[in-house]
Amino acid sequence: MQPIILNAGCGASGAERLPRMFGKWRHVRVDIDPDARPDVVADITDLSPFSDGFADALWTSHCIEHLFQHEVGQALGEFLRVLKPDGVAVILVPDIQTIARYVAEDRLTEVLYDSPAGPITAHDVLYGHGQSVAEGNLHMAHKTAFTPTSIIACMKDSGFAEMAVRRRSNLELVAVGCKTARPDQGHLQGLLEAMAL
Repeated sequence: MQPIILNAGCGASGAERLPRMFGKWRHVRVDIDPDARPDVVADITDLSPFSDGFADALWTSHCIEHLFQHEVGQALGEFLRVLKPDGVAVILVPDIQTIARYVAEDRLTEVLYDSPAGPITAHDVLYGHGQSVAEGNLHMAHKTAFTPTSIIACMKDSGFAEMAVRRRSNLELVAVGCKTARPDQGHLQGLLEAMAL
């Protein structure tokens, strides 16, 4: 049976943005925005269209920072619920600690990198992509932020059994979490290596 990866908050992207190791998996896309043409329109704080233990893995890239802080635990709880017992969640968020250095250096509006949506500044990372918000795409606003310690704490509070986080050179953090503990040491770091994250 083909393993399932649930892409929570997929936006317009497809499987091409997932790590290569998920290439042969069944890719199920979910997003709150029907214009993104997801497989399922749903809010990530309520994944009730999916049964308990639906997915082998869950991927969410630059999505949970669009929630208010009190909603993050709801989303993570739903991620955990839809995972199979041996499932793993992969969560990418902006690295607010690194972005804070740009702010402290008075470089708030300096272009940090170019994205498919256009140039990205520290202000965009803090508050959401300004152009998208200006165009009325208000769910693109950022409402919370994460450091390595805070994302791990949120995952732990939500019931993940094991977690690891890595800072990436592209101004983001990647956190992985297992629904249940595994006996083999270093498997989360090995998973990060396998995904080239």
